[in-house]
Amino acid sequence: MLSQAGPLFFTFFSILLINLVLSGDNAVVIALAVKTLPHRQRVRALMAGAGCAVVLRVTATFFAGRLLNVEFLKLIGGVTILWIAVKLFGEAAPSEAAAGAAPASFAKAIWFILLADITMSLDNILAIAQIAEGSLLLLVIGLGISIPFVLFASGLLATLMDKYPLIVYLGAALLGKVGAEMMLTDRFTTQRLSPGPLVTYTIEAIAAAGVLIAGKLLARRQVGELAVK
Repeated sequence: MLSQAGPLFFTFFSILLINLVLSGDNAVVIALAVKTLPHRQRVRALMAGAGCAVVLRVTATFFAGRLLNVEFLKLIGGVTILWIAVKLFGEAAPSEAAAGAAPASFAKAIWFILLADITMSLDNILAIAQIAEGSLLLLVIGLGISIPFVLFASGLLATLMDKYPLIVYLGAALLGKVGAEMMLTDRFTTQRLSPGPLVTYTIEAIAAAGVLIAGKLLARRQVGELAVK
């Protein structure tokens, strides 16, 4: 009994640690998603989004071994992250123009949280799947305990974004970098194109800047539409 407790504890701790370390990007996108919500709805959105995310992650982990070997999966995921980053930055952009826009809806924030979480979690889902070795109990407990830490980080980031607008820019740029990184590490990209470090860093920088520019343009267009109405 004691001989089995050691490996089980190590496996559980590994799942918890991997999920915490690799969920930093998720905390950023969650913070951006809830930033434009009224303060009273932020906690509800964080809790609802996290609860659904746990279910999705546990389900996806069982299929991770097959899914992550499919070409274009991470390529599509990267494009999705770039789209989410532009949409969220367009709504949360700290500018006088964007300030006149209506706050995001609760359902919309939940949708962005779920879509971004499952898309950005492809790599750590694979890592956790390899460690858990099919144990549903370890998956649920490990992910369930780590989620509150991600929620705390997301809530703290959202509060800091209210006080320090520069964090919004940094968060959006980070998501742009993550989206480009996913696309460049897709099986198709690595096998057919094999981009070197210089090309990789250049594309990631362009994607980060592109998210900021596209988000600003989107914010201005939304304010223009509101002015017409």
